[in-house]
Formats: sequence, structure tokens, C-alpha cells
Amino acid sequence: MEEEKKLGFEEAMAELEALVQKLDDGELGLEESLEVYERAVELRDLCRQRLEEYDRRVRKLIDKDEDLEVEDFD
Repeated sequence: MEEEKKLGFEEAMAELEALVQKLDDGELGLEESLEVYERAVELRDLCRQRLEEYDRRVRKLIDKDEDLEVEDFD
């Protein structure tokens, strides 16, 4: 878990993409596929946390600048 705290968004996303590619290739055994999938879920959650953190930081900066307006991307 300590290693994940040091892992930046870009590194986590790159590892996640590599794991998804491994799963898509279909060449892993069942046990290894499960391990890869579990790691991918951890990385997905980490990326989501990082993005939420960045979003909070940006919104905080925008709140300080009264001239800027926030629009959600849907």
C-alpha cells in the first residue's frame, strides 16, 4: 500500500493499461488472470482517487478566482 501512495496517476494508468492488454490477450492462466484483475482493480481505484483529488484542488483554485465558472463535463 505504501508503494501505491508514491505511484503517480500517469504511472498507475500506464500499469493499468498494460494489465488490461495482458487480460485481453487471453494467454494467462486462470490464477494469473485473477491476480492481474485484482491488481487492475486496485489501480483503477487509485486512479479514481487521484482524479477526485485533482478535481477538488482545481475547484478550490477556481473558488478563489471569482471570474471563473465551473462546468461539468458529461
